[in-house]
Amino acid sequence: MAYTLETGEKAPYFKLEATDGNTYSIDDFRADVLVVFFTCNHCPYVIGSDEVTRATVEKFSVRGVDFVAINSNSPNTYPADSFDGMLKRMSEYKFPWKYLYDPSQDIARTYGALVTPHFYVFDKDRMLVYTGRATDSPRDAAGITEHSLEIALEEHLAGKVISKPRTNPQGCNIKWDGKPAHWMPDEARDLVSLNN
Repeated sequence: MAYTLETGEKAPYFKLEATDGNTYSIDDFRADVLVVFFTCNHCPYVIGSDEVTRATVEKFSVRGVDFVAINSNSPNTYPADSFDGMLKRMSEYKFPWKYLYDPSQDIARTYGALVTPHFYVFDKDRMLVYTGRATDSPRDAAGITEHSLEIALEEHLAGKVISKPRTNPQGCNIKWDGKPAHWMPDEARDLVSLNN
């Protein structure tokens, strides 16, 4: 079995607390397309791409796409990634997505999340049709030459086969509890170059 989900696989179930005070399961997101992405509070690749992600969410949410963000980073490894930090970021920036907390890190393991940000696109049957990056320059929006996530969404919504169903996500590795900040499971190391 591959470390991270592969196209054609079913979206793993989750039920997690969100920054809005509610708890959401995957079944609460009923749009024809669901984008699940792993993110956090501190990573420069996340911070550098949040406004690009906002624009993508605003562009596609009106076209039948739901977006849900999950923070699986351990605050014991990186304190800024605490739930309180999530509340602060959402209060300050008012991002147009649900922001869920995965304190056990079980959801990150089930999805095989590699870095922040890491995106997964599921069709109406919640089968994976795309995984990887949103853009080819998440840390610096000025350097973007390809909006990989938007291309995948446009192709899927048009009923086309996604031309590039998997890309290499770029970002900071998931901060695993009890591990050094740059630790990554051995079986995942050949899938992504560690950046931070």
